[in-house]
This record gives sequence, structure tokens and C-alpha cells, in this order.
Amino acid sequence: MAAVLAAAQPAPPDPLIRDNAISRVSEHVHVISDLDVGLVPNVGIIVGTRATLVVDTGLGPRNGETVRRVTGSVSTNAELYVVSTHFHPEHALGESAFPPSAKIIRARAQQQDIDEFGLTLARTFAGRSAMTAALLEGAQFRKADIFFDREYTLDLGGVRVRLLSLGPTHTRGDTVVWVEGDRILFAGDVVMNRTFVAFASPYSSVKAWLADFDQLEPLHPLKVVPSHGRVGDASLIAEQRTMMTAIQSRAVELKRQAKSADETASTVQSEFQAKYPDWAVPGRIGSIARTAYLEAP
Repeated sequence: MAAVLAAAQPAPPDPLIRDNAISRVSEHVHVISDLDVGLVPNVGIIVGTRATLVVDTGLGPRNGETVRRVTGSVSTNAELYVVSTHFHPEHALGESAFPPSAKIIRARAQQQDIDEFGLTLARTFAGRSAMTAALLEGAQFRKADIFFDREYTLDLGGVRVRLLSLGPTHTRGDTVVWVEGDRILFAGDVVMNRTFVAFASPYSSVKAWLADFDQLEPLHPLKVVPSHGRVGDASLIAEQRTMMTAIQSRAVELKRQAKSADETASTVQSEFQAKYPDWAVPGRIGSIARTAYLEAP
């Protein structure tokens, strides 16, 4: 019976970026929606009078080619820049589809992630399905043309864009993109929409994450584009801060009661899953609590 039920479940959508999922969210900014499909990112295309910036490139060269093609449909600029919100395969491994003239911009902390972890996660993803394996076949990270430490500013021609390296949060090298005049924030996996964030790196830190919210909230974005999920507004930052601060406070409280890290993670997991029943991926709560516990004095 279990086998019959499993066979009856619809297969998850293939992790392909769709040409027709593009929308214009401000005067200079277009977003290719992930359509809530796993291993597909929300892709940004920011167009100035002189140059264009692409934010995230998809899972492997085939998806990268789709992003390149859609970029060409909304911009005729020959000057092209590409940045990834972090080094994970669905965000960075479509880079090779872009012409050699496209300049890859990368935070030094993100390069550290690439140097340390390489294609390990890509191999894990490739084992999930034949389609994923095919999409990642031959995928490699491009060599960066421009490195930056904490911040890099691009003038695309009438459009000023700031790239901010804000890890260690989801990864050590998380990069957010702030389109100043349009007030659009590409937040990567640092700010999600009613989704518990993923502590996906051994370097992930609750303290660093909360400090990042301190930097992002004063921007007062009109729209926040997370790496995955629906576009929201500035309230997403406040919601994530409230959630994470509450988990941190509860973890510290339990540690002071001499509870173990395992007991704390289990208790907080149960409590906050009930407290936030409409938030996605509640299984991540325990990791947030454990990290807060270990960081507490």
C-alpha cells in the first residue's frame, strides 16, 4: 500500500528557470520568479543606461543560458556584470553560460567558501534526480573578475547598486544587492518570506545574522526579493528579526537552566513550530536554537 501511495504522489517540478516567469518590479529591475520550485532561485536583472547586472544564474549551464537569454530580452547593454548571492549550486553554477566579456563580481568571503567546499554540494544535488545530475554536468565556478571585501558599488548608468558582503549567515559569503534609487533589496537567503532561514554553514552565526538585520532595516526597501519564495516588503526583515531574537532568547534561557544543547534544540523546535504554524521549513528551528545556545556565554 505504501508503495502505491508513493507512486501516486506527483513528481516535483524539474528545477528549471522559466523564460515566461519574468516580471518588472520597478523602473530598472526585473525578477525571474522561482515559481516556488525547489533548487530554482529568484533571479534579478538590473538595467541601467550603460550596463546590466544579473543576480544569481541558476542550477548549471542550461539554467544559466535561460537567464542569459532573458537578460538579452530586457537589455541590449553590451556591458554585463554577474553576482551570486552565495556559492550554492542553484545560485552560482549557471555562470559559465555567460560570455567571457561578462564580469563576475564576488565577495572574498564567498571565494573562501568556494575554495573550501568546492563542488561538494553540487555532487549532493546531482544525486537527487537524473534531471538535476544532467543540469549540473560539467558545471564549474567561473573565475571572478572583481573581488571585494565588505562593499562594492556599481554605476550601471543612472542606476547605483551596492553589493554588501554580510556573512557568516546562511553561508560565510552571503552577498545582498541594494538597488538604491529603486529601493529594491535582493536579500539572498538572509531574509526569507515566512520561511525559517537555513544555517547551512559551519560558520553560520545568530549574532552575525542579527547584526545584518541592523544594516538592512535602515534601508527601508520597497521590495525585498529573497533567494527563494515570494517577493515581500521591508516587513520581512522585521519578521525574521522577531523570530530569530525570540529563538535566541529562549535558547539562552534554557542554557541558563543547565539544559543541554540537544535538549534546548528539541524544546525550541517544538515550541516555535507551534508558534509559527504557517512558516515554511520548520525543521530548521533546531539548528537556529543550537547555534544560539553555543554562542551564548
